Amino acid sequence: MSEEFEIRNKVAESGLINFDLSDLVPKGIRKGIDLKDFLFMEMILKEKDFREKVALINTEEYQDTYIYIYNSADAIVPLWAYFVLTAKLTSVAKKIVFGNLEDLEVILMHNAVQTYDFEEMRGKRVLVKGCSDKEIPENAYIELVEQLQPIVKSLMFGEACSNVPILKN
Repeated sequence: MSEEFEIRNKVAESGLINFDLSDLVPKGIRKGIDLKDFLFMEMILKEKDFREKVALINTEEYQDTYIYIYNSADAIVPLWAYFVLTAKLTSVAKKIVFGNLEDLEVILMHNAVQTYDFEEMRGKRVLVKGCSDKEIPENAYIELVEQLQPIVKSLMFGEACSNVPILKN
């Protein structure tokens, strides 16, 4: 094939780094624990009963999982109850948080963005992928910009064929 008809991948030649934030989503099972199930009549926390129910938890069910603890009952739960439940599961779980699944995902992505080594992007043109198969918390994109702004040459959002310029250094 002659050079005038050569097909070239200009995106690959541009030195542009495509970054997909969904690659940072920690893999693993997410499980919720409702404190309502540990309450007497789903309303009152009785310490002895609570401790007995926590003791009966099969920790193997939570091995290497991400756990979110929540309370769907209209009951006041003392803070020490969260300590007891967390102490039971800390040795087997990857992460335990208070809140719902969305809260867990925000915290997991926060940790992932804060601990990722972005050094390979220093001085480079970076395109953050706009579409993903996985749901990414909006806060992760905000934290990503905070991490990348001081080190990248330019930052864009979207796809190579259609992107939005965010910043140039």
